[in-house]
Amino acid sequence: MFDSPNAYDVDEVWFRQEPRLPIAQSFFRKTELQAMTIQHSTNSPRWRAVVLMALCLISGGICHGDALERMQMQVLEATHNAVQQFQLDRQNVSLQSGYNDVRALLHIHSHLSHDSVGTPEEIRQAAIEAGVQVVMFTNHPADDYDYIKDGHRGLEDGVLFIPGAEEKGLLAFPQRSVERLPDFTPQDKVDTVRAADGQVYLSHLEERMDWELKGLAGTEIYNIHADFKDEPGLLQALRNPLTLMTVIAPAIHRFPQEAFAALQDYPADYLRRWDELNPKHRLTGISANDAHQNTGIKAVVGEKGMLLIYDATGDELAKLDSNKNAALKLFLVGRKAGDVAFDVQLDPYVRSFRHVSTHLLMHTLDEAAVRESLAAGRAYVAFDWMCDPTGFVFQAVSGDQNRPMGADVTLTDDLTLKSEAPLNGTFKVIRNGHEIHHSRGRGLSFPVTESGIYRIEVWLNFPDEPRIWILSNPIYVR
Repeated sequence: MFDSPNAYDVDEVWFRQEPRLPIAQSFFRKTELQAMTIQHSTNSPRWRAVVLMALCLISGGICHGDALERMQMQVLEATHNAVQQFQLDRQNVSLQSGYNDVRALLHIHSHLSHDSVGTPEEIRQAAIEAGVQVVMFTNHPADDYDYIKDGHRGLEDGVLFIPGAEEKGLLAFPQRSVERLPDFTPQDKVDTVRAADGQVYLSHLEERMDWELKGLAGTEIYNIHADFKDEPGLLQALRNPLTLMTVIAPAIHRFPQEAFAALQDYPADYLRRWDELNPKHRLTGISANDAHQNTGIKAVVGEKGMLLIYDATGDELAKLDSNKNAALKLFLVGRKAGDVAFDVQLDPYVRSFRHVSTHLLMHTLDEAAVRESLAAGRAYVAFDWMCDPTGFVFQAVSGDQNRPMGADVTLTDDLTLKSEAPLNGTFKVIRNGHEIHHSRGRGLSFPVTESGIYRIEVWLNFPDEPRIWILSNPIYVR
């Protein structure tokens, strides 16, 4: 799910923060591991990332309350029951957009990236299971391959692959190979990809809120990293990574999707910056799965009271000595050397794919149609794990004219914004970044009396809190 650090040191007592590790930047300065000695393995490039990911899974952002509360079994069960009821209550919308609603994923990594081993076959199967039709790859460029010529491309088994790259804060989707410039600026990258008839999207906004580039096609308005910025309060309860084995694993085993969804928070900073940039640059909002399927942990009983820790790819990460930490002995009881004491995959592709996606309104399932719908802004972001939003509509109506998301429309006396979703929810009308109206129901009809940039948010009520479900792209009223 996350970019793994290229290099780091493991100390006996604490992990040191590295420059390019978003999770660590968000949460940790010196994370103490009380009463535990970790013997560093020279072949363990992901041990710290695994522990940080595990900790973050139970310290993800929450609108009301904290992440540990969300990971408690009774809360997960209530969330699970709410999702089941949403599925029973779901109805097809009556308002028609005139387009096919296609689920797309952006910001996906495969084995072509240095920090993933996922195969195209695994990714395609996960997409099929999750109901995804478009996968736009963002593999990290390297000198030994061309991410366009050697990338994953084409339609197979109903899933369309489109190659691309993540590099220096940008998601690039050129239509032909581009030269890798050793000292390019972000603007150079945008210009190079556009010259190859491509599109570029701003990524990881939390690290570059001051960027303002010309020629961008859009920006992420949700990225899982943003969920890790506002929940440091639980660190006091998370200083011992045994929490991974005693809290995370049982939660994931019983309620895998709901446990993953504990990561989700309302992306306020991303949306605020998007609203600031849109009047000048008109950027299509997309979601970022940032899927790697590289974060997991397996504990195997070793000799003489040792617990051997391996990552999701089978590389040895660390050795934990139960003779120096009595709590570890709990995982050795009744087991002999070679037995697996603990095994959990934290970020399987299918779970990430089910969590969130960018829905594209298009007529045909091909690469040209994908690029056209993104360029036009005919798209919305949805947290699909809650309920299938397919069919969601947001349009401007004047007389007998209907205009979709992304459209420029002229202010007229009868101009009305109409929206409909498959569930009852709270519909919020956002104009120029500010909420100006909200109402509950399956739909909304809002008369427009002044120009502006209008978008819609749809929220669902869970037992303990409302949660964002759908984020539309804007309609531009001139």
